[in-house]
Amino acid sequence: MLILSRKVGEAIIIADNIKIRVLENKGGLVKLGVEAPDQVIVHREEIYLRILEENKKAAMDSPDDLSMLSDVFPLKKKE
Repeated sequence: MLILSRKVGEAIIIADNIKIRVLENKGGLVKLGVEAPDQVIVHREEIYLRILEENKKAAMDSPDDLSMLSDVFPLKKKE
């Protein structure tokens, strides 16, 4: 793990296109600003971990009968 010290207003750059700037440090909380391209998804860690957990649950839950999916995704007839 790389550990850096930054003051309010200072930033770090990741991979040429992601900038993380310290906006405020007050009362034991640090506010960070993240500038990243639109295709880069940024989450707080606790949200990211919940997403991973929900994805794992969804992958483990499989319907017993997949035949009902044909109602949702009807096959196109070849012409």
